[in-house]
Amino acid sequence: MALIAGPTASGKSALAIAYAQATGGVIVNADSAQLYADLPILSAAPGERDRAQAEHRLYGMADGAHACSAAEWAVLARAEIAAILDSGRVPILTGGSGLYLRTLIDGIAPVPPIDPAVRQEVRDSTVEENRAQLERIDPETAAKLRPTDKTRIARALEVILSTGRPLSHWQQQREGGIGDSVALRPLILLPPRDWLYQRCDARFALMVEQGAVEEVKALHDRRLSPSLPVMRAIGVKEIAAYLSGSATLADAIAAGQQATRRYAKRQYTWFSHQPPPGWPRFRGAIDGTGMRAALETLGANS
Repeated sequence: MALIAGPTASGKSALAIAYAQATGGVIVNADSAQLYADLPILSAAPGERDRAQAEHRLYGMADGAHACSAAEWAVLARAEIAAILDSGRVPILTGGSGLYLRTLIDGIAPVPPIDPAVRQEVRDSTVEENRAQLERIDPETAAKLRPTDKTRIARALEVILSTGRPLSHWQQQREGGIGDSVALRPLILLPPRDWLYQRCDARFALMVEQGAVEEVKALHDRRLSPSLPVMRAIGVKEIAAYLSGSATLADAIAAGQQATRRYAKRQYTWFSHQPPPGWPRFRGAIDGTGMRAALETLGANS
């Protein structure tokens, strides 16, 4: 199984298609935003032309009203990967969601179901209140989280309140990973930052030209909970500001470009340090020469 990962706009999709064409492989989505059918443009999901060049699976298969967790995705991905391997083809896992990839490869912590009353109490509290409580009862975990990381702070707090044990305890008992059962050929894309950020800017502007504003309007017309992952996708908030009249289109594009660059920067840092040191890092741009070099690194006969 091949794995192509890296920050947004790093060339993962183009490389995956080229590798699929060289090997007869099937691309399997590992990007949390591209799971949802609501944002094909804003998530840079593969379009008709991409799908005509290679088979793609697990793209646009979830409704934005449902928060698809990493664990749920991993179940789907395991099934797709097994089916592709059984057919004698090569699965090409492609995406930039580090948590999803880690869950699939290493497994997931067997945390018992959270008490609904505890979950509601945590959700009804502010991030500052949750952070203060987590610092009191699980200072080790609290010290590892950014003070503004609302989602991870809430998760760590609800786990220890509901189970009586810190999240770190459960994370030492990961289950369901496929890392030991597949022959993995990974490649992490870490292109030059200037090249990456220019691509982030150009791509967001193109998304707006291709209909991202209409896409966000249709999403907001559904009146979904703002806490859902699809509502927190990069660009949704920025374009929504334009739709509400609180920003010009030019301001919304600039804000969306900045949000994309910041996200790419966080991903770049994560993929630089978190995957195993033995996983190759490709630091060139995915252009003509870089594409050939990346394919050679993956072992494609191209």
